[in-house]
Amino acid sequence: MQTQEINHKNIYYPPGGILIWIIIFLELITFGAGLIAMVYYSNQEPELFHNSSLKLNTTYGMVNTMLLLTSGFFMAISVTELKKGNKERFKKLLVFTMLFGCLFLYLKGIEYHEKLNEGISIGYNTFFSFYWMLTLFHVIHVIVGLIILTSVYFGVKKENSNTSMEDVEASAAFWHMCDLIWIILFPIIYLLF
Repeated sequence: MQTQEINHKNIYYPPGGILIWIIIFLELITFGAGLIAMVYYSNQEPELFHNSSLKLNTTYGMVNTMLLLTSGFFMAISVTELKKGNKERFKKLLVFTMLFGCLFLYLKGIEYHEKLNEGISIGYNTFFSFYWMLTLFHVIHVIVGLIILTSVYFGVKKENSNTSMEDVEASAAFWHMCDLIWIILFPIIYLLF
């Protein structure tokens, strides 16, 4: 693994570098705009949004929240372990991070399958248009995050790796963004209406 001297106390250097944080802020703005639009339309059709939200399985949403938060916990610990020089523990914790991310996707897949079997697709109504767009966009982020984490895992595993601590921190920041977005999506989509 490539070592670099990074001044982590410099306010102009957030963990993972400034570029990943620009991406994170843009993603948060994108999701925020979608949620604001959803709330706006819910005020236009409150009964439709309320009745539609009752068709969601809040248990799935809650379990998925716990899966992502657990995954984020393992991610945070894994980065700490790597900073301590414990590469083996880092790799093990990163596998747990990815495992819980995959469990999130599996449960989301079950939820999507059930909705489609009920005939509830993206064109079902306004509420479900937002549901599908926002949650599928989040799922894409989780898949991209898992690909990034897999790349970091194999990069750190290599003997003469060019994976830097900045790469690891950037992947962790992206993964935590996925957690944060879900923590915002879950209560708004599953509980608010």
